[in-house]
Amino acid sequence: MSFINKSHQSLLFGIAFTFSIAGIGFLLAFLPVFRQIGPLSVAILLAVIYRHFFGFPLSLKKGIQFSAKQLLRLAIILFGLKLNIHVIIEEGIPLLLRDSLVILFSIGFMMLLAKMIKADHSLSLLLGIGTGVCGASAIAAVSPILKAKEEDTALSAGIISLIGTVFAISYVILRPFLPIDAESYGMWAGLSLHEVAHVVLAGAPAGEEGLAMALLGKLGRVFLLVPLCLILMAAMKRKYQTSSNQSLPFPWFLVGFLVTSVIGSFVLGSYIQVSTQFLDGVSTATSFILTMAMVGLGLNVSLRDVRDRALKPIAAVIVTSILLSIVTFFMI
Repeated sequence: MSFINKSHQSLLFGIAFTFSIAGIGFLLAFLPVFRQIGPLSVAILLAVIYRHFFGFPLSLKKGIQFSAKQLLRLAIILFGLKLNIHVIIEEGIPLLLRDSLVILFSIGFMMLLAKMIKADHSLSLLLGIGTGVCGASAIAAVSPILKAKEEDTALSAGIISLIGTVFAISYVILRPFLPIDAESYGMWAGLSLHEVAHVVLAGAPAGEEGLAMALLGKLGRVFLLVPLCLILMAAMKRKYQTSSNQSLPFPWFLVGFLVTSVIGSFVLGSYIQVSTQFLDGVSTATSFILTMAMVGLGLNVSLRDVRDRALKPIAAVIVTSILLSIVTFFMI
């Protein structure tokens, strides 16, 4: 490969490196021990362990950065295909109102608790957004806007994925003992659990109607990711205008997210016929690309820093998630 210069080698081999770790994460996720955790969390954990024992592979830096930044944006754009705007419009204001309250409570209480126990502000904010909206995907979307460190993005994504899995499994265990029907249970899961995957995991045992309600509750929160990002952009723009003349770059990937949402909701199926297998394949590819991006971010995580910075935010997000489950139970 002498015809490829070092810069291109760093790019190609770095992308291949994140691809390999993401692939291992997906394969391990088929095993019973790792199945409930999910490939994203497994892959991030592998990346963090590699960094801890072998250090950051500087020769692959360009490709790792490409995965962490460019592939991350591509994953968010493709994620828009999962958002069915038809359903949001049909359910209207009541659904969006409840979802808005969930987001406000999650972020507000998380930041209040973080301030009380003096937890790391950046991690706490990302975890609050992940709890309120849609887990690692929301964290990935807002990180460029908040100018969060790559280490904080990967760390908070890993934490929210693991905690969300624990809560989803807990919901499945609790369901037979709850005095609510399948549809109410599904809506509760959709309003309170962290990621779409967690909602599916918890909602599936409630049957088709329960799962449909779970996804409905979750879709509204995903839909609100865009206005939340716009609010954060305005807040950050004001912050940087008052502190310096530094400009805030516009997150064009959000436009892509909106475009794919419109395509998925109004074009595919109506004007362009596609099979369910194709959409499932795109969804799997999106998850894999996001996992590659998180591997790139995870390679920037230092376990020594985690020990010093992450314990208090983890405690805060657990308490916030428990209270969110209680509050939303009385909202259904």
